[in-house]
Amino acid sequence: MEEEIRSILRSLGEDPNREGLLRTPQRVAEAYRFLTRGYGMDIKKVLNEAVFEVPYDEMVIVKEIDFYSLCEHHLLPFYGRAHVAYLPDGKIVGLSKIPRIVEVFARRLQVQERMTQQIADAINTAIRPQGVGVVIEAMHMCMAMRGVEKQNAFATTSAMLGEFRDDRGTRNEFMNLIGHHTLR
Repeated sequence: MEEEIRSILRSLGEDPNREGLLRTPQRVAEAYRFLTRGYGMDIKKVLNEAVFEVPYDEMVIVKEIDFYSLCEHHLLPFYGRAHVAYLPDGKIVGLSKIPRIVEVFARRLQVQERMTQQIADAINTAIRPQGVGVVIEAMHMCMAMRGVEKQNAFATTSAMLGEFRDDRGTRNEFMNLIGHHTLR
């Protein structure tokens, strides 16, 4: 990867041998490995058997989960917050595992829409709840720094499964608890 980064620097008109750029290929390679470490993460290992049988059937929400990801189209960052909820059906997952699941999918080359769905699907597969809701709000540097150059625009995506999709009251409760007002 380092040689490819040197080539990119030369293509930009830079000298990869000048003092300020000597270690840049190594630093960029390390940064990309860190930023895409989600490829090496497995949901089952992340959950680490933290799925418990508990007779609880009310909504569980972990909100305002900060994340950073890379847009697969431009390799520029997008970042924001994820809000995740589920309705248990006899099983719960350790609360700290929900941000870890977000991290698995955020630390890959992504589009926000797919990431949102992957998080919902992973929770659905892990504990088979009555429903899962995921809302992600993110700022995209590919929109802020280039293209349309809209620094204050952000994108919101959602994935609703089971009761969150089928029951308007459940969906509205979730949206209200995370601070969103739904259209009627």
